[in-house]
Amino acid sequence: MNQKLFIVLEGIDGSGTSTQVQLLKDYFLARGDKAVISPEPSSGPIGNLIRDTLKQRIFFTHQRDKLDEQLAYLFAADRHDHLYNDIDGVYKLINDGFHVLSTRYYFSSLAYNCQTKEQFDFVKKLNDRFPNPDLVIYIDLPLEVSLTRLEERSSREIYETKTKLTIAKENFLQIFQQYKDLLLIVDGTESKQNIHQKIVKFIQKNFII
Repeated sequence: MNQKLFIVLEGIDGSGTSTQVQLLKDYFLARGDKAVISPEPSSGPIGNLIRDTLKQRIFFTHQRDKLDEQLAYLFAADRHDHLYNDIDGVYKLINDGFHVLSTRYYFSSLAYNCQTKEQFDFVKKLNDRFPNPDLVIYIDLPLEVSLTRLEERSSREIYETKTKLTIAKENFLQIFQQYKDLLLIVDGTESKQNIHQKIVKFIQKNFII
């Protein structure tokens, strides 16, 4: 029986994860497989609360460290729902024969909600019990390119600032230097099709699908 995969794409804002996850879904569908995009924050009740907070439609506090802590709790709660709910949870979908493709997972919480070792340890503990995906794809993009791409967007979220993205990129690099499970790092400045082909070749090499 072909393996059904839980694949996570990560990267700082503007890195192209949304484009690549759609191309990857299209690849699986063209093969005759079932595949679904299930991003974080999720489309569930907690995920919608997070999205409204990031868009500043809901306001909690002016203290950024407190906001990071609050969001870390919310992301962990949303992540549990995302994985395990009985309607459209990741493992429900995998059991139903779908490849599940997510943009963002607990790696983003570690990257975006931490500025100190104490904060990193706190967020890591919140997420310690979540399983690793079958594959993590990290799209590595220079900060300057990310900021240029974000300038083209009609609206910005609260984490889409130079300061926050600088910290997030440094955290991502630290996280993936230490990560022991299956990981593919690709250059986000390459063309969309080149990145997609590298992802496909890596999947074909490492999985029976």
